[in-house]
Amino acid sequence: MNEKTSLSPTYFDEIYAASDDPWNFETSEYEREKYQTTLDSLPKERYENAFEIGCSIGVLTQKLALRCDKLLSVDVSEKALNAAKKRCENLGNIDLQIMCVPEQFPDETFDLILVSEVGYYLSAEDWTRTQTLIVQHLKQSGNVVLIHWTNFVHDYPQTGDAVHDSFKALTAKSLSHLGERREENYRLDVFERF
Repeated sequence: MNEKTSLSPTYFDEIYAASDDPWNFETSEYEREKYQTTLDSLPKERYENAFEIGCSIGVLTQKLALRCDKLLSVDVSEKALNAAKKRCENLGNIDLQIMCVPEQFPDETFDLILVSEVGYYLSAEDWTRTQTLIVQHLKQSGNVVLIHWTNFVHDYPQTGDAVHDSFKALTAKSLSHLGERREENYRLDVFERF
């Protein structure tokens, strides 16, 4: 495991250069089920201003946008973001941007922040910085949803469980943990700011 550094944008550029859909987001039954579980886990039917960290090619983004008045979705890969823009071009409530969290983070506040399959790409230090930014930019009664693959991946600085456990520990004084769902290959946790 790479324990020291976050994965760079170049890492993702190389992955997307090899495949337009490297994780089979468009065709995988696993992904379809996980997306539905993610949407079903949202405590509120509608969100005013949501932030999706790591949108990739926009498959979940497209579905999430239907529950949001405004959705900012970001990714580090220009190729992935271009695919997301094409997929979501008919949805006027989505702002898609290149952004490398935690070095870059939007100035606004959100009532939903979704971190799906991206936290384990960050070093423990960068994930801690990201967690702090998430809490700082989350409105009162806002929700955070984390969903990550839990199996070990050699290239990743962290595991999905480490990402979720550290978030739960760091945010215990500012967020309520509303629930956890664990499936064979992924974990989902939902939080709310009190």
